[in-house]
This record gives sequence, structure tokens and C-alpha cells, in this order.
Amino acid sequence: MSTIAFIGLGIMGSPMAVHLSKAGHQVTGYNLSPDRTAPLVEAGGSAADSIAKAVIGADIVAVMVPDSPDVQDVLAAEGGVFDNAPAGALIIDFSSIRPDVTANLAQEAESRGFRIIDAPVSGGQAGAENASLSIMVGGYAEDFEAAKPVLDAVGKTVVHVGPNGAGQTVKAANQLIVAGNIQLLAEAIAFLEAYGVDMPAAVEVLGGGLAGSAVLNQKAQKMLDRSFEPGFRIDLHHKDLGIVTSAAREAGVITPVGALLTQLMASARANGDGGLDHSALFRGVERLAGKVN
Repeated sequence: MSTIAFIGLGIMGSPMAVHLSKAGHQVTGYNLSPDRTAPLVEAGGSAADSIAKAVIGADIVAVMVPDSPDVQDVLAAEGGVFDNAPAGALIIDFSSIRPDVTANLAQEAESRGFRIIDAPVSGGQAGAENASLSIMVGGYAEDFEAAKPVLDAVGKTVVHVGPNGAGQTVKAANQLIVAGNIQLLAEAIAFLEAYGVDMPAAVEVLGGGLAGSAVLNQKAQKMLDRSFEPGFRIDLHHKDLGIVTSAAREAGVITPVGALLTQLMASARANGDGGLDHSALFRGVERLAGKVN
């Protein structure tokens, strides 16, 4: 069992930290909003009021925050992890950020005596709550093996995909695929509803064929119910598609559908849907059809 500092206890980080505590690890959590530490404390963990205090004596520092600047602040800013964690600590960054930022932070971490892996996750709130996340890991093989007990406590599919930054690259590809699936599911549901089809029956039969997917299983009912409480917010998916767009341009890769998805996600945000679940792309389909929602 490890002594773990867990930085970032939001929709994803909180249940992940709870699973680690219940698995027997000694977990201390820190979050900008202190009330978010309550579930971890109830599960047997503890709370700290600063990053510096959270990482005292930690073998492992887990980070789950929204964007590249947040990870840079948590790790490299004054009073952050690099300034306060014990030498040799293993840093696991579960956040989804730019691959180039990850690679640069990995170089700095190594120069300061730390080990680090990027381990972005897929599966949303349900995956975090059920410890069934898919985790794509970049870093040294030996660091991946050292982190494996922690990763296995929060994920179901845990795969080492290459050096530092590779995990973030695979996650960017994941977000491109997911966005495309959600948009097409939204269009299909709008199409079916326009013809008065028995919607539960339609979703059932679609799910049993080649059109079946995890997206259909998890998001179709939210669209049917017009219930878009966030499991993964449009704001975050918009950020992830920005990562795809930038990285693809740098590599000379052409992603025309990805470019369209980025614009549709941006439109959703511009229309006030940024805080909703990404299944709320369905609202954009309705807006394009002239329907008020």
C-alpha cells in the first residue's frame, strides 16, 4: 500500500481518490474547493489545506485537474509539487492536457529527481464511480509498473502506450472518436424522433448491431430525456478538441471531421451549454433545425 497525495477532487478525482482509500492506500486529498474533500474523508482518507501539506511523505502524487495551465501550476508553481514532494516520488497525472506540455513537465520532473507518467482516463463520471476507467499511460515502463497497483484500483483497461506524452496523444484521439460518435448519435435520434419511431425500441436494436457503442449505451437515454447533468462537460471536451486540432496541425495530419466537431462544440459553448454533459450536443442539432431548447 502507498501513501498518496491526490490533487483535484472534482467529478472524476473524488471517486478515484475514494476508491484508492477503500483499496487500503493512505490518501490525503487537496482541492481548491475544500468541501470537495468530504467524500474522501468519509471513506477513510484525510484532507489537506494546501498542496505542500498534501504531499508531505507521499510515495505517489496523483493529479486530476482540468487543463494544461492547471497541471503546470500544481506541479511547477511556487508551493507546488516539485517544491514540496519527497525526492523520488512518482507523479501520476490523470489530467487530459497537451502532449507537448506533458513532455516538458516530464523533463523538468526528471531533472528535479521525480518520476512521472501521464495517465489520462476515459469513461466519464460513471467510469470513475465504478472504477472501470480506460487509462492510457505514457512514461518509462518501470514507472508504469510501479504505478500499476494504483491504476488498477481506479481503472479496468490499463495500457502502457509509449513514452511521456503518448498517453495524452492517445487520449486526444479518444476524444476525437467520442465527439464524433456523440454528434452522430444526436443526429440519428433527432432523425428518428421526426418520424415518430418507438424510440426505446429503436435504441435497443441499434445497440445490438454495428451501430452499437459505449456512447449509445451511455448517452442515448440522456438525449431522449433531455437530461444533461454533466458526467463530462462540453467545456472540457471543447478543450480536448482544441488539443487535437493543435497537435494535428503540428504533425501535418488533416482532420476535416474533427475540425467540424470542434466548431459544433464551440457553438454549444457559445449558446450557454458549456456546463452541460457533452451529450448536450443534441441541443445543437435541435437549434440547427430551428427548434427552441
